[in-house]
Amino acid sequence: MSESRLEPLGGGMHVWVSDAHHFSTDTILLAHFSQPKGRKQCVDLGTGCGTIPLLWLRENKELRVTAVELQEEACALTQKSIAHNQIGDKLTVLNADLRDLKDKLPLGCFDVVACNPPYKLGGSGIENPDSAKLLARHEAACTLQDICRTASGLLQFGGRFCVCQRSERLADVMEAMREFAIEPKTLRLVQQRQTKAPKLFLLEGRKGGKRGFLNVLPTLLIEDESGGFSAEMMAIYGDYKNNNH
Repeated sequence: MSESRLEPLGGGMHVWVSDAHHFSTDTILLAHFSQPKGRKQCVDLGTGCGTIPLLWLRENKELRVTAVELQEEACALTQKSIAHNQIGDKLTVLNADLRDLKDKLPLGCFDVVACNPPYKLGGSGIENPDSAKLLARHEAACTLQDICRTASGLLQFGGRFCVCQRSERLADVMEAMREFAIEPKTLRLVQQRQTKAPKLFLLEGRKGGKRGFLNVLPTLLIEDESGGFSAEMMAIYGDYKNNNH
């Protein structure tokens, strides 16, 4: 196992990370965008080191979350974070392939499913020889169709499925959602600064939602005019930023 270290997430929450399994700005954006309210049953697919569930629980202690992850090393880090934060009654790690959750998780009963999937199509670009990074960046272990099929199976009617993905994959994600009865309902584009094109999007779909209306939110700017973090990004980062700078 590569060397691990403990990082603060704010609000007294900490996460164990390693060079192979860590989090980035998009992880924090997706956690914020998908934040479940009230007493909800939630799943994070391909959780990595468990940052999204930890951020959810930082904001809402009433949740019950299952973190699904294929890689044993990442699961071990999440288990360490669960022990450190003393949240074993709220967060469970499932070391499993998200394509095969039959008999591992109950179907049709979850309120929120999130996934920060690989950004690159399988077989596109130079594939990273490091297997952990390959799985994180390329569709080596699963496709968008696999992810949407699983999310649809887990969600109850009206449940929310939230993803973060590169802008050029927007049509692919919407198509995959609709293929499995998840209707895209809320879209937010993310761009680095005013002069750049959006590089990411956050998308929420509803299981069994009616076709039609898509709520497009104002674009999220990561930087302000001076090149520092925008006021909204600082608000999203919250305590985490203050602890790390």
